[in-house]
Amino acid sequence: MRKDRVASLLEREISYIITQDMNDPRCRFITVTKVVVSSDLKEATVYFSSLENKSESLATLQKAKGYIKSILAHRVRLKFLPDLHFVIDNSYEYGKKIDELIEKISNDHTE
Repeated sequence: MRKDRVASLLEREISYIITQDMNDPRCRFITVTKVVVSSDLKEATVYFSSLENKSESLATLQKAKGYIKSILAHRVRLKFLPDLHFVIDNSYEYGKKIDELIEKISNDHTE
């Protein structure tokens, strides 16, 4: 599907822009985990994780949204560049919590 290809392209390019093109030291530990594009390709939700303060990273990305979009416009050939929305991805922490609960249940069961 075209939507999936656009999402994959945006994920790769936005990740590269954040890690390589932005000279902001607050962005060095940000990882783009997923991009979801709306069916009309007008909006893209960018999920990211960060090893540092997640709310500060979100604020930094929100402030840099215009810069990211301008660099992105030169790198991808789309009729309309989607509007970017950044969202903190907490799936790693959620998975870690589930693993800890499973381990606790397993340890309680063996005792």
